[in-house]
Amino acid sequence: MKKTILFCLMAVMSLVAHAQLRLPKLISNGMILQRNTNLKIWGWASPNEKITVKFKNKQYKTTTDTKGNWQIVLPAMEAGGPFTMDIVGQTQIKIQDILIGDVWFCSGQSNMVHQLNIHDVTYAKEIAEANYPQIRQFWIPTLTNLQGAQNDLPDGQWKAAVGEDVRPFSAVAYFFAKKIHEKYKVPVGIINASVGGTPIEAWMSEEGFKDFGAIKGIIEKNKDTSYVNSLNRKPATSTNKPVQVVDEGLSGASKWYESAYMPKHWRNINIPGYWEDQGLKDLNGVVWYRREIEIPATMTGKQAQVFLGRIVDADELYINGKRIGSTSYLYPQRRYKVGKDVLKSGKNLFVVRVTNTAGKGGFVPDKSYCIFSGSDTVDLKGSWQYKVGLVYKPITGGNWGGGINAQNQPTALFNAMVAPIINYAIKGFCWYQGESNAGQPQAYEKLLPALIQDWRTKWMEDSLPFLYVQLPNFMEYSYLPTESSWALLRESQLKALSVPNTAMTVAIDLGEWNDIHPDNKKDVGERLSLTAMKLGYHENLVSSGPLFESSVIEGNKIVISFTNVGTGLTTNDGEQLGDFAIAGEDKKFVWAKTTIEGDKVIVWSDEVTKPLYVRYAWADNPVNPNLYNKEGLPASPFRTDK
Repeated sequence: MKKTILFCLMAVMSLVAHAQLRLPKLISNGMILQRNTNLKIWGWASPNEKITVKFKNKQYKTTTDTKGNWQIVLPAMEAGGPFTMDIVGQTQIKIQDILIGDVWFCSGQSNMVHQLNIHDVTYAKEIAEANYPQIRQFWIPTLTNLQGAQNDLPDGQWKAAVGEDVRPFSAVAYFFAKKIHEKYKVPVGIINASVGGTPIEAWMSEEGFKDFGAIKGIIEKNKDTSYVNSLNRKPATSTNKPVQVVDEGLSGASKWYESAYMPKHWRNINIPGYWEDQGLKDLNGVVWYRREIEIPATMTGKQAQVFLGRIVDADELYINGKRIGSTSYLYPQRRYKVGKDVLKSGKNLFVVRVTNTAGKGGFVPDKSYCIFSGSDTVDLKGSWQYKVGLVYKPITGGNWGGGINAQNQPTALFNAMVAPIINYAIKGFCWYQGESNAGQPQAYEKLLPALIQDWRTKWMEDSLPFLYVQLPNFMEYSYLPTESSWALLRESQLKALSVPNTAMTVAIDLGEWNDIHPDNKKDVGERLSLTAMKLGYHENLVSSGPLFESSVIEGNKIVISFTNVGTGLTTNDGEQLGDFAIAGEDKKFVWAKTTIEGDKVIVWSDEVTKPLYVRYAWADNPVNPNLYNKEGLPASPFRTDK
């Protein structure tokens, strides 16, 4: 009898839960709806339930289908708000503080992820002064699904760019939206679906790969959960299991970060710098750094902040035996807050525990390494001491611990982070991605147009503006003409302009040689907004720097023509044009002499009497790509040899 009653109760509860009126997470308080287009409002309830949507003094009615799905289409409306929406079925939901304006879907990898909070020193003033209640972001958390498209998100809410709530905004998207809002005085919504370190394939739907047979095969395999689990499961009988070892700095009675610890057999090392360049050959493991830093009395009793640049890969900072902060990811710049009770006048013990698993480990050069409080700053660069706490033994033979990272698999991010929102009307797309595909630039040449087509098809609008950022400069400078996978990837991005209603933001001058996440996100966002004004708002303005159009050989010179010259070509530094290379039939490129004549660039070299080809800024990180138009926008890298 008890079991029967329990079963009945569970059945009733299940029916009630199923009948509960429900909306997608995106349709919620504070949302911004796209102006001047039909709007879909959708959700779920019990089968054959009558649904009424009340909005702006009008009612719209429908009935759910046999599975409980419902959808209502509202007519196009002008910008405005705030408004309230009531959705009524057997139960009722009220949505408040709704604005109507422009909504941009922003996606990509880490440079679109990077939040204002990560750049809180560079943009401290912007954060402190943020008061834009009509700029709002819906941040989608990292989610994956290899089996198929999801119909909703597990969580999420709209946040306005006001006060501390602006910190989680994507920096690029925020500066983009701010310019649009200031220009057109309409609400601007950002839907941000971005994940660091992810390839373009993860952001496309299964239907988008119709012309990519090999990838379709991977998608089908990944739908088999037993197959995926078998790859990710560690073999129980592996003969290559790593030996369990302990960090000596944490295993003794006195830990190496403690003030009472007496150091023995520590060696000198310099910060910044990689330890492989300072005597530790091919070491993967844990290295401890320590130094006594002299702190003036004026810095004590106050909150301070430590800048530790960038550290490869992970770190923990201790001051006077107290753990101050840690980072487990190699890319963020280390900025740790120090409490008022930590520092003392005179010598203070600083200890940094650094963990590295591959490549060079240590402290990245050309970053800020200091501690400061108020107007006092103490430099942390210079000679420290180090000792190795743990050495990782290489795993040889087999593929122990192998597997797949779901977020890097085809369709995985689309299914979980894009599919749930394709009913939501938008103004256009902003895309900042490519770093993770730089090793396959030829494939990217086909994948980027395929992504554009795929998303437009999913939103059922084949001309939605697609704005994207070309990869910035990164890695070591090249002082001789060279080959470059990043240059090839930029070329693939440049070619995507052949797709109608696309626009590219050139960022070849906004990168940093030692940071794949450059600090300058404001110029990226504002340049991206120019392309939106031109393409999405039909402004008559120059939104791009010079783009290669054609070249003509005249004797021992090559004459290059450009589009997007604006009011004329120039250099941004008043110096001779740099980074042009020229070659003959042998394709052995040498640096060229250059001159600007009107809207053309003339290149030549005394070493090449019969020139055929020319390249500009063709490197991972060109030294001085200074060709601009007079509107202040840089030229895109290009080549004429194919």
